[in-house]
Amino acid sequence: MRRLFLPAIAGVFWLVLLVTSLSSGVRPARSGHDAISTHLQWLMTLCAPLRHAFAQATRELPGVGGQLVMGLTTGDTSRLRQSLSDDMRATALTHLTAVSGANCQIVVIATVGLLSLVGLPRWTRMAGASVMLLAFVAFVGPQASVLRAATMSLAVFVGLALGRLTAGLPALAVSVIFLLCIEPTWAVDYGFALSVLATLGIVTLTDRLSAYMQRGSLRIGQRRLRLGRKLALVLAVPLAATLLCQPVIILISPTMPTYGILANALAEPAAGLATILGMMATVAAAISTSLGQAVAWLAWVPSEWIGQVAQFFARLPFAQLPWRDSVVGASVAAVLSASVIALIVGGKRLPRVVRLIALSLVIGGVSASVWAGASTVVHEQGAVPGSWDIAMCDVGQGDAILLHSVDPMGAMHTALIDTGRSPQAVSKCLHRASVTRIDLLVLTHFDLDHIGGVDAVVSLAANILIGTPGDASDQLVLRQLQTAVPHVTLARVGMSGVLGAATWNVLWPDGVTPNMQSGNPGSVAMMWNVDGIHAAFLADLGQGAQETILAHEIDLASVDVLKVAHHGSADTSEQMVRRLHPRLALISVGTGNKYGHPTTRAMAQLEAVGAKIERTDVHGMVFISRRDDRLVVTTDR
Repeated sequence: MRRLFLPAIAGVFWLVLLVTSLSSGVRPARSGHDAISTHLQWLMTLCAPLRHAFAQATRELPGVGGQLVMGLTTGDTSRLRQSLSDDMRATALTHLTAVSGANCQIVVIATVGLLSLVGLPRWTRMAGASVMLLAFVAFVGPQASVLRAATMSLAVFVGLALGRLTAGLPALAVSVIFLLCIEPTWAVDYGFALSVLATLGIVTLTDRLSAYMQRGSLRIGQRRLRLGRKLALVLAVPLAATLLCQPVIILISPTMPTYGILANALAEPAAGLATILGMMATVAAAISTSLGQAVAWLAWVPSEWIGQVAQFFARLPFAQLPWRDSVVGASVAAVLSASVIALIVGGKRLPRVVRLIALSLVIGGVSASVWAGASTVVHEQGAVPGSWDIAMCDVGQGDAILLHSVDPMGAMHTALIDTGRSPQAVSKCLHRASVTRIDLLVLTHFDLDHIGGVDAVVSLAANILIGTPGDASDQLVLRQLQTAVPHVTLARVGMSGVLGAATWNVLWPDGVTPNMQSGNPGSVAMMWNVDGIHAAFLADLGQGAQETILAHEIDLASVDVLKVAHHGSADTSEQMVRRLHPRLALISVGTGNKYGHPTTRAMAQLEAVGAKIERTDVHGMVFISRRDDRLVVTTDR
């Protein structure tokens, strides 16, 4: 019991900070804050040339290995393309591109080993390893997982210096208490929580899981096959981490990676090798660019292996199981993890009734949560569906969205929000959707990627709702539209209307906020209710305009569908995404666009609320309809 005293204190301390932070309105974050980095800024500045040299040495590396090698060594994922990032996420390998305890362990082992070779005493080896850890933290940046691993290692060093062997669990507790005292907001930080929980699982469960796997056997004919100790340990490590981390992961992305444990077992050994060779390449690049490039090619080999593993498993059938989102889904996952742990750790020592209850919870919980997650958004592939409510046209880097509604008399009504850049592209979309009349044309603002195709649709439009013109060229376009269409209205907040059985209202612009009345900041944002589908369309609004809307729209409710602002740019509001909490997010974006849309930041915000994401550059044209309480999504690919 004495060895559990310090972990219990750490757990209570964390819980108090967690409750206090949430009750004060602090939202969970995906990554740590920057308060600690200010104390290491001078050392980070010294390490900047090393990071630049490594980046230059790995710049020409090809394939998925070239995208991963920097992330495996320094945590820099700037070269990671969205498709590979999605594959890593689907196979539970994303953590490999975030520098963690494994990297710190490599630094410690390498430093202690080198100092031992020259015969230095123990306290000198510990001091040298501590200095190298500090330098490594400054080199990769003070991420939550790195600092957790570094402080845990320092706790072990202190114990060894005092002549006492420090166990992993107390050392973890010390690191939690120490870091939360310095940065209390990490109590609601996803990265910190995942790092601590993964370590806790590995420290407390790995040996028991490994022993359990070794006891089991598979009978083939007259032979019984058993897992060897090493193979059982390789599988036990990711399983132990997954059991404790999965409830938190559900809050970030409500899916269950089917092949995650197997993918980790295959990729983890290569990750350690890639990290070691990457660090060697960093040192070599600081001496000579050519030497750094030669060593970087060695680091590329295990990096390529990891990328190929991710792509292979991500493309297998049922690579991800949908899961119930929000706190409910996380709670179910926590109960399931506890049940699995009880079954494995308790084994036959548990009463038969308890084992049956735990097994029933596992089977029933998985089935119910997968069904609930799958019932939220159903993705289908194929031809244009017979009936649909919302369609996102594939017009490249631009917006064009159709809305359908049938009035009580059975007449069809159609609205079009923006026209994309090209008349040909929007015409193709209308033809495919069998649209020959537009009852309401909404032109959110005057950028070419939103009104460039207007010539193809203006003759079909009966009414136009348009954003405020900014300059003389915008005024000219407005006058031309007023000549061609009977009813042209400048949009203002508070406007509302009916289209068939659908209803709409304007959220923005407000007509009074300076510098936010035209262009992207003044583009027309709307809320729609189409056949029971609540949808928000945010045009190209930036973070400032979105948060101004939030300040005025007190009753802004969650939606089923969100047309993501500005093609998924970085200038988006996390508060808006959390307030709307969409089930389905639509991103109209061009393949390989030069703007980097959608950005990692925007995608992370959507994933954090569990939104299913549909993109025209990935899925082509997207049709959405409502079937009972489910959204049915039909795409080209």
